[in-house]
Amino acid sequence: MPDHVLITGGAGFIGTRLARRFVSAGFRVTVLDSLIEQVHGPDPERTSPLLASLDGVAEAHRGSVTSTEDLRRALVNVDIVIHLAAETGTGQSMYEIDRYVAANVGGTAKLLDLLTNEPHSVRRIVVASSRSIYGEGAYRAEDGSVVYPPHRSDEAMAGGDFDVHMPGRDPLTLVPTDETAKLHPSSVYGITKQMQESLVLTVAPTIGVEAVSLRYQNVYGPGQSLKNPYTGILSIFSTLIRQGKEINIFEDGEESRDFVFIDDVVESTFLASTVPAAAGGVFNVGSGEATTVTQVVEALMAAFDARVPTRITGNYRLGDIRHNVADTTRLREIVGYTPRVSFAEGVREFVEWVLTEPVEGDSYQRSLDEMASRNLLK
Repeated sequence: MPDHVLITGGAGFIGTRLARRFVSAGFRVTVLDSLIEQVHGPDPERTSPLLASLDGVAEAHRGSVTSTEDLRRALVNVDIVIHLAAETGTGQSMYEIDRYVAANVGGTAKLLDLLTNEPHSVRRIVVASSRSIYGEGAYRAEDGSVVYPPHRSDEAMAGGDFDVHMPGRDPLTLVPTDETAKLHPSSVYGITKQMQESLVLTVAPTIGVEAVSLRYQNVYGPGQSLKNPYTGILSIFSTLIRQGKEINIFEDGEESRDFVFIDDVVESTFLASTVPAAAGGVFNVGSGEATTVTQVVEALMAAFDARVPTRITGNYRLGDIRHNVADTTRLREIVGYTPRVSFAEGVREFVEWVLTEPVEGDSYQRSLDEMASRNLLK
């Protein structure tokens, strides 16, 4: 019998592609997904293209990781668990706290509780962690030492100072963050991802299950949700460009992220799930390159061959970080993979796909209004 893989959250952007990758390698795949409306729309069984893409590929079950019974049914005869299921969105997590903790922490706890207390055949669990657990990440101080600056203050950002600071150590220079970095998340989402990872890495070895944690950076590419206004600035900006609307660039436009293409994420995850040397490891999954928000906007408008007004407003969200770039040395040396798709190439492929999709409504503004009403968007 081929090895059997369970992908929680497997009807999502990453999970559907990962399912096809496993099947192409001869694995049997089961998917457990709650099919939330925020990602899949109001009638996912009929209209979700992500769910439809699993037809003939995986056995898909609608269910939640917060349900012991749903998990129990999904775990039958499973050899490898890829735990992707999570509520995502830094901003939204700051006011839907119970929902994020229940799904991300509670769901992980239920999964591990079942594996601890009931018979199973699982030998490895791979948890999708996040770059958000690093908070502001790593910087080099003027004396050459690597430091981890505290979260930016509301007062400083209100005055237009968006950079990170560390008293007595400024000026600071951004450096790639490796897996040994200090963990100090600045959002509820980041806290829940840190707890997911810690639970898996702590519990799994005690029950004889290999644990792997993958700290995903900012994943993008064809198939990501164009409906969900809480994650993915490439999706948000693409919709605004297609609608001919102005793009509001937060802070000063120089904030940056490590954007990693979906194909690189899928291959990294497949290898981390199957390579013996990956057992017990924690790995950054990113491109290793920082791209600013202003560069994202310019790249998208070039790919769409369209211009829309842009405005650098100085708005900011509490809980956001300033910069982020991953050190992917460990992924290369232990897992045996180096991300290959450049941001320029990835954006072109992403935009080609977006142009085949319907233009979505303006749910982004509603999400901003929700944050502003709670004093989280300034």
